[in-house]
Amino acid sequence: MDKKEQIIREAIELFAKKGFEGTSIRDIASNAGVNIAMINYYFGSKEKLFESLLENKTAYTRDILAGIAKDPKLSEIEKIDTVIEGYVTRIFSGRMFHRVIHQEMMLSHRDSLQQSIVDMITPNALVIKGIIETGIKKGEFKKVDSTLTMSTIMGTINQVLLSKKLCNKLLNKPDDYVPYEDEKFRKRVIDHIQQMMRSHLLK
Repeated sequence: MDKKEQIIREAIELFAKKGFEGTSIRDIASNAGVNIAMINYYFGSKEKLFESLLENKTAYTRDILAGIAKDPKLSEIEKIDTVIEGYVTRIFSGRMFHRVIHQEMMLSHRDSLQQSIVDMITPNALVIKGIIETGIKKGEFKKVDSTLTMSTIMGTINQVLLSKKLCNKLLNKPDDYVPYEDEKFRKRVIDHIQQMMRSHLLK
């Protein structure tokens, strides 16, 4: 692992634990075993480091979503199924950084940072919304509220992700159980959201 990757890895962990405001460049440098000048060289500032992490992850997801949306071999409901499976898998595996994003959306006092998050996440959400609207136009889906349907998909995933203690309580699991690392639970979440969307969307 090179120094830049080490900085990114430690930054994600620190942001997840302490939030953006609570994490200093010095903290990141110390944990990554580099000096502050190296972080400034690669990223320029803590804000730019955060934005770089977010842009990298959202751009990767955007490319995948665009490929799904344009796949002529898939029906619209198959596209929704694929999106759900991909999102749950990716968010569960990258849950630490996903939590950081939501912490900053809810708590950050920096309007510019919140705006950056919104600007980078919105195009991905619009792709999902577009698939739903295409399904409606084709007559495959009912005439549903595409914005709130997209929000229901993401909201369900986020709720599961952001409430580990509640998950464990409801699942009757011990405190040290990590549902996001359990393949059976991951599949359970995917199956549930897919079934919910099929009931909601299909005529």
